[in-house]
Amino acid sequence: MEDDNKDKNPAAPNQINIELTEDIAEGIYSNLAMIAHSNSEFVIDFIRLMPGVPKAKVKSRIVITPEHAKRLSNALIDNIRKYEDTFGDIKKTEDTPKFPINFGGTVGEA
Repeated sequence: MEDDNKDKNPAAPNQINIELTEDIAEGIYSNLAMIAHSNSEFVIDFIRLMPGVPKAKVKSRIVITPEHAKRLSNALIDNIRKYEDTFGDIKKTEDTPKFPINFGGTVGEA
């Protein structure tokens, strides 16, 4: 009888049901991230820097514990390795990113 109850509830006891709403699923574009930390947390600001606009906006701020920051770092390293195994090396253009107002490209005219 006990086995019958297990079949009706297939979710493992440590499993989490994660909900992804439609607006969050769309994502937020960011082309710059800034990271700060204290002894108890890491703060990651995701910023959108647009050409020709002198002011950049923080589009999202994530606050996590140092333990979660380490897990995130390891997950990013693992996913970058998998990406490069599939698509090839990610090219690095400069050692230090520079963000001029026009991104260094030509200025278009209409």
